Amino acid sequence: MYVKRDEQDRIELVSGGMTPDCREGIAPDSPELLAFLKQDQNRQLQELRSTDLEFVRVLEDVIELLMDKGVISFTDLPDAAREKLMARQSLRRRVNSVDLLDENDDEDNGLI
Repeated sequence: MYVKRDEQDRIELVSGGMTPDCREGIAPDSPELLAFLKQDQNRQLQELRSTDLEFVRVLEDVIELLMDKGVISFTDLPDAAREKLMARQSLRRRVNSVDLLDENDDEDNGLI
């Protein structure tokens, strides 16, 4: 394994072979390398999780579009999917309809 280090001598890039950027050899079982790889894996998992929430909305929109166009019907979905979709739609309607502040009230007087 080969690594590139930053100004603080920390690993910032890893390669299986020597490259113009990664010139320093390091043992594959080096604690420093293993810690870097674990940290990088955790960062990537966090990035994946953060996109999951956004992607759920995309899937909801695609399902709704397919149903609107008659490509699939609601009853084509498995029971668990129908229940989850209905629960999310109901929750979204409730969240979107809640208005705690009247637009004409100022911040100090706008409580229910």
